[in-house]
Amino acid sequence: MADRTAKNQLRVGRILKAHGLKGALKLELYTDDPDGRFVPGASFALQVPEQSKWHGQSIVVREFRWMNAAPVVFFEGVDDRDEAESLVRAILWIDQDDAAEQPEPDAWYDHQLVGLDVVRDGVSVGHVVRVDHLPAQDLLIVKSGEREIMVPFVSAIVPEVDIAAERVIVTPPAGLFEELDDEPEDEAAPVAEVDPADTETSAAD
Repeated sequence: MADRTAKNQLRVGRILKAHGLKGALKLELYTDDPDGRFVPGASFALQVPEQSKWHGQSIVVREFRWMNAAPVVFFEGVDDRDEAESLVRAILWIDQDDAAEQPEPDAWYDHQLVGLDVVRDGVSVGHVVRVDHLPAQDLLIVKSGEREIMVPFVSAIVPEVDIAAERVIVTPPAGLFEELDDEPEDEAAPVAEVDPADTETSAAD
């Protein structure tokens, strides 16, 4: 990730799996404008393992279409399923064009988020080390002390992202950033309910 950011590149997609027998590939998209990004002739740098034959290469779009609401791409030189399979899990990158990029108000690229300070109640609790993209939601992976904490990237928990101030504000649920050292005591509490007075206190709570 760090070397990609240094080169001012943006991640726009990841290849999920081969589709059919003619080289088609299903995509996971990281762009809000896939029809504009994946036009015929568009070129992408490939992030693949060093042992892959595609390492250090770029690839060019031949055709992009939607199949059952899923994005599917065909690349030049990838004409059968075997070639398509060799690209599975590859990440697609493009050079950043500041003049062309018009991100939505509540949308950020991974490289903009990585390294930001994470602040709760005015106090720094860590920094973002990466963003994990899951089918259900995105996660900010926050390094806090020696731990990596998965923070759901939703407005209820991350209400503010301030790129200029290099910070994100979080309002996490109890226990997300701190060890719940009191849990063993809580688990033992029901034993005290044998005493009626204690029972009344618990009910009042």
